[in-house]
Amino acid sequence: MPVDPDAAGPSATAREQTRRRIIDVAIDLLERGGRDAITTRAVADAAGLQPPALYRLFGDKEGLLDAVAEHGFTRFLAAKHIDPDPQDPIKELRVGWDIAVEFGLANPALYALMYAEPARSTTAFRAGLQLLMERIRRLAVAGRLRVEEGLAAQIIHATARGAVLTWLSLPESQRDPALLLELREAMIITVTTQEPAVREQGPAGAARALRAALPDQSVLSRAEQRLLTEWLDRLSARPALDPDA
Repeated sequence: MPVDPDAAGPSATAREQTRRRIIDVAIDLLERGGRDAITTRAVADAAGLQPPALYRLFGDKEGLLDAVAEHGFTRFLAAKHIDPDPQDPIKELRVGWDIAVEFGLANPALYALMYAEPARSTTAFRAGLQLLMERIRRLAVAGRLRVEEGLAAQIIHATARGAVLTWLSLPESQRDPALLLELREAMIITVTTQEPAVREQGPAGAARALRAALPDQSVLSRAEQRLLTEWLDRLSARPALDPDA
C-alpha cells in the first residue's frame, strides 16, 4: 500500500531520500517511455507513495520535471574532468565537447528534457555554462578564439546538440561515427584559430596587435579611434598594474 512519507514528520534525511527515490523513478519512466510517461500517478505508484507526497516535495509535475533536469545536469557536471590549468585549450575544448555528446547518447530522453526545453535553466545548467565560458575565455586569452565569446558558446552548444539529436534520429544501421568527428572538427575550425592571434601573452601583446590593425578598420569614428589608440599605446608601453598593490 502506498505510504505518505510526511505522515510521521520525516527527518530532513528521510525527506531527501524520498525525493531522490522519486527522481530516480521519474528518470526510469522517462528513459523507458519518454516525457509523456511521467505522470504524478505513474511516478507515485512506481515509488510506492501517495500522489500528495509528490506535490509537497515538488509542487506539481513541472516542478518534478525541473528536479529531474537539475539531477541530469548535476550528473553531467560530475562526468566532466576539469583541468584548472590546461596546457592545450583546444584539446580541452575537444574533450569537453566529446563528454557532452557521449552523455547525450547515453541518456537520450534525459538529454532531451535538459536541452530541448529552454525554460529549464537550472542552477546546475548555469554552472555548466560557466565552465564552458571559462574554457572559451582561456581560448581568448591564448589568442586562439576566432569569434566573439558568446557566439562561440552558442556554436559549441548547437553543434553538440545537433550531433546528439541527429545521431539519435538515425536508424542504427546509418549511424556513422564519422558524423560526430566531422561535426566536432567543424566546430573547432569555426571557433578557433590554428595559430595564436597574439603570440605574446598578456594585455601588452594584445594591445600592440589591435593597435596595428586599427588603421584598417572603419567602424569607429576618428575621435573614437584616437581615444582607443591612446589607451592601447598606454597598455603597450608598460606592464599591467596590480589594482590591489
